[in-house]
Amino acid sequence: MVEIISTDQEQQTIFEATDYIEPDGTLDLLKHIYNFANRKFNHGRPLSLRLTTRVDVPSGSGLGGSSTLVVAVLKGYAEWLQYPIDDYELSNAAYVVERVDAGLQGGRQDQYAAAFGGFNFMEFSQDGHVLVNPLRVKERVTAELEASILLYYTGSSRSSAEIISEQSKNAETRNQTALDAMHQIKKEAFRIKEALLRGNFDLLNEVLRSSWDAKKRMANNIVNERIDMLYKKALEAGAYSARISGAGGGGFMIFLTDPMRKDHLSKSLRCCEDKGVVYGCQFTNDGAQAWRVR
Repeated sequence: MVEIISTDQEQQTIFEATDYIEPDGTLDLLKHIYNFANRKFNHGRPLSLRLTTRVDVPSGSGLGGSSTLVVAVLKGYAEWLQYPIDDYELSNAAYVVERVDAGLQGGRQDQYAAAFGGFNFMEFSQDGHVLVNPLRVKERVTAELEASILLYYTGSSRSSAEIISEQSKNAETRNQTALDAMHQIKKEAFRIKEALLRGNFDLLNEVLRSSWDAKKRMANNIVNERIDMLYKKALEAGAYSARISGAGGGGFMIFLTDPMRKDHLSKSLRCCEDKGVVYGCQFTNDGAQAWRVR
């Protein structure tokens, strides 16, 4: 017997242990993970288990929650079944589950970020090859960045699939405005790398402001009127720069500000509307981990 429980979604499903579970609309992503683990980690033999999950952020928040969930659960399966797996294989397995098996649109970066942890400069080739380069960011820079970041949940989850689909279409049809924006954001990644390694926060804020404008040109619905209003209000309240997470359209916004003005910025954002929620954040040098409880 297999029992799958999602505490944050308040859903559960029970089914007989077989080598393949047909997704039926209830916790399908977790079923795809089960099928993959059976196929790759256990030679196709059915597994009996109870799987309980909890995700800290709302669905569709743009923080890579679904990819992180897939990485974490796969890591748990690998530990349980004593299947040796490194971070690259784990990341690719999560990509296959989410993008190929489940058919969810998106890139590869979220899976690799969750599996590796820390600050990394990632290179993605057209042939699917991925190279993750850890950055030696000084502890003082990490601490200052952590103290300066404010996460703001806009209170409205968005469907990233439509936005990503439009971005893909813009690339395929050679939409020059969108292509120029994509190339600019790629260049900005190198500047962010430099800013982090040198601890140059002025450069970091400059790049984030520039990439905000570029990201808006990649697709129509990345930034809407409400998000634009929040961005302007935040700058007026002392934010240096901002970024919309994930594909955009809603979810989380990320602000950089003086740590001493963080409370003022939080208050100003809350005054804009009553739907938003302010979060803090914490960096970790460790990626996905699994352990056994005796």
